[in-house]
Amino acid sequence: MIDISLQKPTSATTSEDRLQQAVDTVNQIIMGKEQQVKLAFSCLLARGHLLIEDLPGVGKTTLAHALATVIGARYQRIQFTSDLLPADILGISIYRRDQEKFEFHPGPIFSELVLADEVNRATPKSQSALLEAMAEGQVTIEGETHILPKPFFVIATQNPLDLAGTFPLPDSQLDRFLLSISLGFPDPRIERELLTARDRASVLEDTPPSLHPEDVMQLNESCRQIHVSEALLDYVQALLAETRNSRWFESGLSPRAGIALLQCCKAFAFLEGRDFAIPEDVKAVFPALTRHRMTVPHGMEKSVEEQISGLMGQVAIP
Repeated sequence: MIDISLQKPTSATTSEDRLQQAVDTVNQIIMGKEQQVKLAFSCLLARGHLLIEDLPGVGKTTLAHALATVIGARYQRIQFTSDLLPADILGISIYRRDQEKFEFHPGPIFSELVLADEVNRATPKSQSALLEAMAEGQVTIEGETHILPKPFFVIATQNPLDLAGTFPLPDSQLDRFLLSISLGFPDPRIERELLTARDRASVLEDTPPSLHPEDVMQLNESCRQIHVSEALLDYVQALLAETRNSRWFESGLSPRAGIALLQCCKAFAFLEGRDFAIPEDVKAVFPALTRHRMTVPHGMEKSVEEQISGLMGQVAIP
């Protein structure tokens, strides 16, 4: 059994070393989900936002809290409900009679990592308030613009089965999330370790940060410098073109999704320790980038995941 009771920072000196330490720490908290953890870090490094669609109790909140802990970020959890108001997310201006002016009180959105729990339970108006902040990196309240902190990373969760009392996000808002992942149940060996190990919450309390927000900003810039060859660009364009073939999906990936795919591939390559992207990076991130953006044609028996797998098999790797 892996003992993660008291993880202490090593003598890592570079931001790349500390990034790897952060990934290792999260993997020891969210055990057996190495690929999902790497995709979550790729989303962070690509300056995107993450959607986790899965059953309750599989570790969605723990993953968000672990990420916030290892990068030293200010963390806020917003529980989305049907009576949640935009002001509960963004903040509110209160009139100070003694000063004869309004004073802005920032809401929980003014944090470096925000968990929007069960985002599809809020009304479309409240959802839009969150997603506007995600897209713009700022909020405007009563004509005054307030800049959000950097880095700014939103992790939203939703339950895929319970549709009662929910407001599904429209396609245009789902597109604001760079990646969508599912954690799933652990395998029996990992589940036994979880049953006998310390409670994850207490482990997180004893886990020091491996990075700081300034490190994350520096790593963001490093990911932008990852080299992409002409052959890889051909492969990305071929995948985008194939999604627009009506036999796969109702509509194909947009140019914005193509740019997001390239950004995420660079971040994934960086996590792999390379200064150049390869087709395997594209294949690693493509399903997570596509699954929440695509819908299958009416009458199609295959799931979105099966369609994505079939499509990838049809496009030749350079």
